[in-house]
Amino acid sequence: MRVCHGAILCFLLSASIVSGQQKRVYIAPDDHTDYFWTADNVQYEQAFLTTLDYYLDLADTTQTNAAPYQSRWNCDGHLWMWTYEKNRTPAQFQRLIDRIADGHVSVPLNALCVCLGAAPAEAVLRGMYYPGKIERQYDVRFRLAYLIENQTQPLGIASLWAGSGAKYSWKGICGCDSQVSNPHDREHDMYRAQGPDGAEILIKWNSMLNGNENMGGYAEARSPTGVVDFVTVNAPFNGFAARYPYDVIGCFGKGWDDLQTQTSQFVTTAQNMSNASRQVIVSNEQDFFADFEQTYNVAALPAKSVSFGNEWELYSAGMAEVTARAKRAVEKLRAAEAMTAVVSLFEPEFMNGREPARDRAYMNWGLFWEHDFGMVGPQTGSLGIQKRITWQHLITDEIELYVNTLHDDSADALADLIPIDGANPRYYVFNPLSWSRDAIADLPYAGPSPIHIIDVASQLELPSQIVSIDGQAHLRVLVEDIPSVGYRVLEIRDGSGQSFSNAAMVTPDGNSQIIENSIYRVTFATNGAITSLIDKMRSDREFAQGFSGRVMNDLGASTGTITIENVGPVSVTLKAVADLPVLHTSRVTLYRGVDRIDIENEITQNFSTTRTYAFGFNITSPAVRHEEVGAILRASLVTDGGDYSPRNARYDWLTLNHFADITGSEGVGVTLSNSDASFFKLGNSTPGLLDTSTPSIAVLAGGKVANGGNGIPNQGGDTSFTNRFALRTHDAYGQQATMKMALEHQNPPVCRMVTAGNPRLPSDHFSAVQLSNANVLLWAFKLHEDGADQGLVARLWNQAETPQSTDLQISPRAIESAVSVTHIETDVSAQSVGPAGITTVLARQQIQSFRLMPMATGHCGDFDADNDVDSLDLAVFVNVLIGADMSSAHAGIADINQDGMSDGNDVSEFVDCLLGN
Repeated sequence: MRVCHGAILCFLLSASIVSGQQKRVYIAPDDHTDYFWTADNVQYEQAFLTTLDYYLDLADTTQTNAAPYQSRWNCDGHLWMWTYEKNRTPAQFQRLIDRIADGHVSVPLNALCVCLGAAPAEAVLRGMYYPGKIERQYDVRFRLAYLIENQTQPLGIASLWAGSGAKYSWKGICGCDSQVSNPHDREHDMYRAQGPDGAEILIKWNSMLNGNENMGGYAEARSPTGVVDFVTVNAPFNGFAARYPYDVIGCFGKGWDDLQTQTSQFVTTAQNMSNASRQVIVSNEQDFFADFEQTYNVAALPAKSVSFGNEWELYSAGMAEVTARAKRAVEKLRAAEAMTAVVSLFEPEFMNGREPARDRAYMNWGLFWEHDFGMVGPQTGSLGIQKRITWQHLITDEIELYVNTLHDDSADALADLIPIDGANPRYYVFNPLSWSRDAIADLPYAGPSPIHIIDVASQLELPSQIVSIDGQAHLRVLVEDIPSVGYRVLEIRDGSGQSFSNAAMVTPDGNSQIIENSIYRVTFATNGAITSLIDKMRSDREFAQGFSGRVMNDLGASTGTITIENVGPVSVTLKAVADLPVLHTSRVTLYRGVDRIDIENEITQNFSTTRTYAFGFNITSPAVRHEEVGAILRASLVTDGGDYSPRNARYDWLTLNHFADITGSEGVGVTLSNSDASFFKLGNSTPGLLDTSTPSIAVLAGGKVANGGNGIPNQGGDTSFTNRFALRTHDAYGQQATMKMALEHQNPPVCRMVTAGNPRLPSDHFSAVQLSNANVLLWAFKLHEDGADQGLVARLWNQAETPQSTDLQISPRAIESAVSVTHIETDVSAQSVGPAGITTVLARQQIQSFRLMPMATGHCGDFDADNDVDSLDLAVFVNVLIGADMSSAHAGIADINQDGMSDGNDVSEFVDCLLGN
């Protein structure tokens, strides 16, 4: 039995038009938005408004037509909808929503035409949050997502889209400004694009047989009448029929590079060109996919799980520091939101008033990698480039302002929730990651000395030293066993305390310096390069190797000076300053008790050429893995067991998100953690060749590498460029351990002095999230977008190559109910909750998101276990408190605030819980 989906399919079925031989041609009008190419952001804002007004009116005037001949319009990004909401009345916006709901206007999940091959996964998701908000507010769903005009596409995007509720995508390319070999010649014109977890998107990506204003281009229906004939009567002669053997045909895109497209031509074309052999339909794009799914067995289509590399994404390297700032803010958001989630359990109004800045930051991530990044448009010229530079700085400033403010305010609010006893100052050290870890904490400190640091829970003294960070004094402390998404409290006491040996020793080696701890012996050259990396735990094995005169962290040949910047029992840092090839400063740091070599580089002058940090490895038969976009890839062709397409792809600059790892056939390797850069070159790779035999990685510090000299000149005028890395050697590759190392490097603990203004949490240590499976990492922990009354959101990412099961529980208020949600936080299905919280199974590399409702009264209300919080519970509580013995089975009842004591604070906590506060 055939089920009818949508007005058009209902019309076709009821009219008995659907037959074995009649072709159905869906022609979809749109305007392809060329931001800062055709016009600037202000001009486009007006174009969005007037164009939507036009098509809403046209939908009204054609609504009595038969369904195929009613006007429809396709926005190429949800910025259109955002702009309409901000600039039209609520009634006018409701009119737009009504037309989205009834299928006369389509809006995709992507903000505009973007190139996401090097974006952090969380930035991609936040860039789709506005449609999620509209989904929940107006009970609509957005099923389209696409990356138009660029010749390449990342592998992981299919999983991120599918996890956000998308089902369909189409791709039309430019076929210009490209170094991809034969991008027009597709292997499959219709297929299932699969992510690493098996999630998939049905994608239409036609071969481009006749330029980018025809099928396969980004304006397939530039000539609606011409393309209808191209795909029907002329198809046997022009090659289309041979490549696309289906009778359900989609021809998408009208606007090309025009600023505005306002035409009724699609309506008249559908009316005039429909006949016995073909039904022409004005399309919202989704109707094409729905018809295709009804007509064909989609499961029989080819499934492709491949990356096509990067092309126009590379233009972002022309503003490398600004791009790095956008990436850093994504990482900093992790801690800011985790602290906000904890704080909001006690202060549910904490996010009130922050929503406009939050929503703007999300939109800015959605727009940041807009596809015209660095291109000089024929209408805008050099003035357009300068406007683009200014705008790119502006949206990055807005992102940072929101994240930094949320981070600082939530950190201060958390400090208020922690009790303090005695007169000695205390600091909390907060770990935003989902496993307990040892870490280096830097406490802002301007007090007297000598002092020593005590872990409040264990009462043990910790190694510490004074360091200067950005001109401010800090106490650097090695803190052990910081709980998952939680904190450990430290106390500063007067006096010198016990003596600890230095974390590393430094010895001269000619003009270089050797820095050495119990794990590594590193030779640091005056140009900031690491010329030797000896692993003392693996029989003094050398891991560094030179290629083309460069070794590790090597910007290029130069001489300079080395100084010892700090030395103490926690860390030792060497600093090199050199003039060539550009003025730069490099630091290398070794720690006590942390298996990692930290590197910090800063280029301190503007540059116009391509600059890279080279890393050469003494590795045999290297296998390289790296984080792409929501996926961990093997950097080799699928024909060689990797993840890269052997055709229609570009291989010279691969995505570098949190890490790249290189492991040799002898079972040892090195992980390179990356905080700031976006791309790396593997060996001697070129656009058409992926070099998998040379064990070297060149990290792109910045440059015009997309296509010749095209791109933003002179890094947009910036004069400071930070690139931070970390190295760790290992035995056999372990994906979970590799990602954990990179996240630990890039997520230092948050430290604040405890202020105890509203003490509600334990005084010594605390964990907010517990996961039972180490292979599953918490990727985000945050307040739901719709407010504290909608609970918390936890996003999990399985790092294993096999399915994994895990329990998820939260504290101090356990999970009462839970719902699986899309990655843009729209409910999907209820989840069972047990004593261990929720239990979920994640596919290989799968990301899942959940909405968690904490118990309204926490752990402290229903003492008599009758599923009701009432006066009977008060009697139980008082009886226990009167004779409380903290070693008894009832200790958890008496010590409600979990600070190790039964006192008046517990009474206050219980009363609050009893009242539901």
